[in-house]
Amino acid sequence: MKQLIVCCLLCLSGWSARTQTLRLLPQNLHYFQYLGKPMVIVGSGEHYGAVMNLDFNYDQYLETLQKDGLNVTRLFMGAYYERPGAFGIQFNTLAPAEDKLLLPWQKKDGKYDLDAWNAAYFSRLHDFMQKAAQHGVIVEITLFSAYYGAGWAYHPFNGANNINGTPADLPAHQVNTLENGSILKFQEAYTKKLVRELNGFDNFYFEIQNEPWAEGKDTVLVWNDYLGPDDLKQAWLQWKNTLEVASEKSRAWHKTVSSWIGETEKNLPKKHLISHNIANFQLPVTVSDPSVSIYTFHYASPQAVHLNYGLDKVIGFNETGFAGKNDDTYRRQAWRFMMSGGGLFGHLDYSFTTGFENGTNTENNAPGGGSPAFRTNLKVLKNYLESLQLATLHPDESWIKHTEGAFSYPMRDALQYVVYLEPLLSSPATLHLKLPKGNYTATWTDVQTGNTLSTEKIAVTGNTYLLKSPPKANDKVLKIKRR
Repeated sequence: MKQLIVCCLLCLSGWSARTQTLRLLPQNLHYFQYLGKPMVIVGSGEHYGAVMNLDFNYDQYLETLQKDGLNVTRLFMGAYYERPGAFGIQFNTLAPAEDKLLLPWQKKDGKYDLDAWNAAYFSRLHDFMQKAAQHGVIVEITLFSAYYGAGWAYHPFNGANNINGTPADLPAHQVNTLENGSILKFQEAYTKKLVRELNGFDNFYFEIQNEPWAEGKDTVLVWNDYLGPDDLKQAWLQWKNTLEVASEKSRAWHKTVSSWIGETEKNLPKKHLISHNIANFQLPVTVSDPSVSIYTFHYASPQAVHLNYGLDKVIGFNETGFAGKNDDTYRRQAWRFMMSGGGLFGHLDYSFTTGFENGTNTENNAPGGGSPAFRTNLKVLKNYLESLQLATLHPDESWIKHTEGAFSYPMRDALQYVVYLEPLLSSPATLHLKLPKGNYTATWTDVQTGNTLSTEKIAVTGNTYLLKSPPKANDKVLKIKRR
């Protein structure tokens, strides 16, 4: 009898641990559950170097994220970092001074030993993860990244920089494939080491590789048929007019990395979600890997969600930028994406720099934006979505027959109808509603402040009800609930 009780207690303990760890929401796999509660993941964070950059004060950074009401940061783990000036970023947290760079491997005579782990790195990583958990921050653990050609030359897996005899002349596009010679065994050891070191934490998910399509492309599709190379004279801007697809060799390597994670966690207490970074903009997912629970896009459009919603996985937008510094641009991107059924939004916030870990360096010369005001906007989005019934929330256009003078992004849950509206003009937009007959309360909310703009009672007695938005061209969100 005692053995049975002990067995039951162990089972309950294991079940409790699983429900505390970040996972997909069982009732609606397009969202998350963490510490037993439904949630969306929304954030605006530094450029991924918080642990490897010894000059970066992550205590203040994590406190700022919590104060701003956000709950995610993206973290590169050491297989990739940058040199100062990369990508036109003036103050780049992913490009520390050489004597302030902390990676998972020890150095011997100026070169890395890929067989010798750096205890100081893992001590700092553990501290960061523990403090992130205390501040309610989910961490995207990004294991690998594209090397963007020339950048491959100075990285630890390159044989020129280690004592382990890995290839030094391997093309960058071949590194994150199964055809990388002896690098593969060190990638496996690095992955499994991180899986073991992190297993005790609940507040993270793995992303296999950042931007795999940047190297080894199988296909390049024209994004805008009305623009060609002659319309974009600066070659580095031409990527904005193409849809780049990671190679088949890259996809095979991804599946191998996810298997390393699964094999290692099989005998560990906690199981964590795995994410695959698919493409810029939008793409029908072609990855067939049951281990993957999150599909992420960069610079994404709502179409990325529409194309992949039927997969019943979280669709995420985990990097923005290259669209100027205007907060409005990125706020609208976030609302469009999340109000199309996305479950994750992470903005690359260049106002977080060394010395400005409170996110106030709005003068940073970089290809994107970020500011305290923008993070306030994102808090409104996160809180608004989590005030809805995430277990039943889904995109639904059936209750709006037509929208005059605005772009609209409608959803509904078991209790209410919601729509995000981007009016085109300062005059009110008009919604042609197809609601069941009855009495409703319609509440308009300002998406920048979270303040209520207006509330009115409506009575639907016919097939269509015309509802006008509050005036002005700023974006807003409507909730309609039966009385």
